[in-house]
Amino acid sequence: MSGLRVISPESDPELADWRHVHNTVVPTHVLSPEDVRERARRNHLEVAYAGDVLVGCSTVRPPLDGTATATVIARVLPGHRGRGYGEELYARGLRRARELGAEVIETVVLSSKPDGLRFAEKHGFTEIERYLLPGDTIPWIDLRLA
Repeated sequence: MSGLRVISPESDPELADWRHVHNTVVPTHVLSPEDVRERARRNHLEVAYAGDVLVGCSTVRPPLDGTATATVIARVLPGHRGRGYGEELYARGLRRARELGAEVIETVVLSSKPDGLRFAEKHGFTEIERYLLPGDTIPWIDLRLA
């Protein structure tokens, strides 16, 4: 995608941008700055900008404990959807997951986000589980790449 600049957030302002996108797209699971710093230590995070405008973020949860399953999540702010940014973030995340040794790719979508569910299904994911986290009222959907 022309003009899309993607970085791995390291500074507090970059991590704050990642957090802003996450908390906007997933308002039922608001993360604190410390939550984001902890995620940055165990996951591969990226933040995307169109020029200087924040448009999205992604997370790759690497395979753990000898498993070959990674989770790839792409998030795009509502005002920037439909421009290919999600495609670019997803493709980057998928490449990164494969570099980390993933043989199975999963994603997770909040059930109240039909656009995210359509995006995942369009890219070959199928639902494997729905569940509520403690205190949540909106189910999460785990999907696996077929």
